[in-house]
Amino acid sequence: MSSKNNQAVLLCSGGLDSTTLAYWLQSKNISFIPLFIDYGQHCSTTEYEKLSKVLPPSCVEKIKKINISSVYLDNKSRLISEADLWTDEVHADDMYLPYRNSLLLTVGAAFAQSKEIEKVYTAFINSNHAKEIDCSKGFFDNLANLLVNYGAVKIELPFRNMSKLEVAKIGLRLGAPIAKTFSCQISSKIPCGACPNCVERLNALEALTE
Repeated sequence: MSSKNNQAVLLCSGGLDSTTLAYWLQSKNISFIPLFIDYGQHCSTTEYEKLSKVLPPSCVEKIKKINISSVYLDNKSRLISEADLWTDEVHADDMYLPYRNSLLLTVGAAFAQSKEIEKVYTAFINSNHAKEIDCSKGFFDNLANLLVNYGAVKIELPFRNMSKLEVAKIGLRLGAPIAKTFSCQISSKIPCGACPNCVERLNALEALTE
């Protein structure tokens, strides 16, 4: 199979990390296809709309969207079933979604291989809030080894050992519109400010001004 070595696939969601990674790739002159995966997350519409506003302008027309939402149909995770912020009490365990990251990376790798592209970039970071097994460094290392050995697609995680603040600093330096990004896990319209994603994002943005 001939490969398109000058191209890559970027898994992106309109969040701070993947938006920064898009600008990082652009700064490295790496051509990429922005890939948005709708896995049934309640904020998918907001994420997709936000994505077109925060990506480098030259990349917007390249966005590809894959819908796999039926995989999690009727799942009770608060990533799928949106909570009522006025009445519902949400705990960290309520946001667990089985095999979510495994699925995202595998779909990304399958998409890339079908396009004869050898690399998939993803912006997972070293999060202090992520409790899922498939957010660990060991998980990502093992899955990356499996995908490259099985299908010759390499998973690249440039920010894997960085904190949210370190990524935000890169985004600021590269001119990424990080203040306009969206990554709330609980609310599909207005960031709740209390979920793990919101807390990390707000803390990072606040630290930038200190």
